[in-house]
Amino acid sequence: MTQSELTKRRRKPRHVRSGAEDPTHEVALLMELDLPVLREKWQETFGAEPSPQIGRTLLLQALAYRVQERLFGGLKPSVQRILDQIIEDLPRGATRRVPKTRATAGTVLIREWRGIRHRVAVFDRHVVYGGRRYASLSEVARAITGTHWSGPLFFGLKSRTREAANG
Repeated sequence: MTQSELTKRRRKPRHVRSGAEDPTHEVALLMELDLPVLREKWQETFGAEPSPQIGRTLLLQALAYRVQERLFGGLKPSVQRILDQIIEDLPRGATRRVPKTRATAGTVLIREWRGIRHRVAVFDRHVVYGGRRYASLSEVARAITGTHWSGPLFFGLKSRTREAANG
């Protein structure tokens, strides 16, 4: 099946639901399945075996999304055209680098640490935590934990593996 055939098939919305087509009920049934059965369901739904690296949570999310897509329709045609164009513009086998995540001015970061929720507001040249200005997120992370932390790592803007790779 080609990409355009899949796209056309996904877009057909169904607005009338019977009791058997209740998405809440269908997703609840999916959640009761064990991993081997979820993998079988994936095979039936997507026509290919799932990667062994895909865990139960991602299997459930993808299958639940497909239930909703079947009942309510897929992406809006305008969004699907944009995604199709991105795919067409990529050279075969190419991957795009994910840009570094940065907190821009106006961002509010919330981090729970040892049962206490900490809120930080990001401005152009500083951050504010607890009514006090700090030069960086790392300074705030140190104030919260009492130890040296990478601020972006502490606030979830950078994963631990990227942190190790970037030094």
